[in-house]
Amino acid sequence: MAASDGDGLRDTVEQIAALAAERSLTLACAESLTAGAIASALARGEDAASWFAGGVVSYMSEVKFDVLGVTEGPVVTASCAEEMVRGVATLLGADAAVAVTGVGGPGEEEGHPAGTVFIATLVGGRAGVTRHRFDGDPPAVLDATTAAAITQLLGHLVSSTAERVGRRARRGD
Repeated sequence: MAASDGDGLRDTVEQIAALAAERSLTLACAESLTAGAIASALARGEDAASWFAGGVVSYMSEVKFDVLGVTEGPVVTASCAEEMVRGVATLLGADAAVAVTGVGGPGEEEGHPAGTVFIATLVGGRAGVTRHRFDGDPPAVLDATTAAAITQLLGHLVSSTAERVGRRARRGD
């Protein structure tokens, strides 16, 4: 990851930290192929101990099933990512969460080529899942997944804030 990419990731985490503090939110993450990289990045945020509940690294499928409540079956799917994000939010009592599952590489898994990734975010009970295809060797895929997950979490937090402000404005709050 280039220095500018690291700076961008740090900036994104700081924006997440500011929103979490402003809205008194707790955040969590569930990771498969990134093996803790997202938790590590979030934990570097300003005053993270007050808003980052923690994470679950569910590298093995059994951990997804047994700890996060994911339905047994394929794990490189949008539904697995959504179940992971809901499971970690429930497990850690978080208001918002992000989860990733996919194929880091170098080979394919479950019929998906290396670089296939599903990212789920959850804010205010509303989940969203996106599918990605990242190029490069396994470390490049992991770095791209980490950056995309944190960026997607920020986007979901921002849009959730805009929706709340919009509803308040319409009600006259």
